[in-house]
Amino acid sequence: MSTTQTPPVLAAELAQAWADIQRYHPELPDLAAPESLIGESSSACGHELSFERLLHEAVHGIAAARGVRDTSRAGRYHNRRFLAIAEELGLDHPEEPHPSSGFSLVTLTPEAKRRYRPTTERLQRALKAHTAATAGDTSRSFRGPAARHGSSGGGVRVKAVCDCGRNVRVVPSVLAQAPIVCGGCGKPFRIPEVVAAS
Repeated sequence: MSTTQTPPVLAAELAQAWADIQRYHPELPDLAAPESLIGESSSACGHELSFERLLHEAVHGIAAARGVRDTSRAGRYHNRRFLAIAEELGLDHPEEPHPSSGFSLVTLTPEAKRRYRPTTERLQRALKAHTAATAGDTSRSFRGPAARHGSSGGGVRVKAVCDCGRNVRVVPSVLAQAPIVCGGCGKPFRIPEVVAAS
């Protein structure tokens, strides 16, 4: 399997898993760019890409849809409003918040594990295939500062563009929460699709 084929497959599985969450939580907005989650890490989330991580991001999506401020300290500290929505989605957290990230380190409840078992298994297979396909990367491959230091401190920023040609640097999960609209042309910024060379 080539590395150029894997990201679209994994992105499709992420989109399907997001749709599975939306079936139980219809107010969850659509995921603008599922592929933006691939390779993005965040010390606030505390874990690699997984279904738990996707559900964590869904909590932020619902908070944005409701107009709830669920984090502070530049998105690192997850407050009790985040925790309340996380509980609605089947996530649990120890009693006491983490001093720097609050209630960000959530885990699936047994009920959520049962509900999403087929989704989780499908996503795990796609993640394993993606990892196997990209394992051939050499130490000469550039992965950016987040991979070199083990944390992005809030996410790796990528270039998002609008139709008039302006661009901004944004953490993909922030853009996935709600559109960022260009003041020049009034159109939303988007992360351009990368076209693989054949």
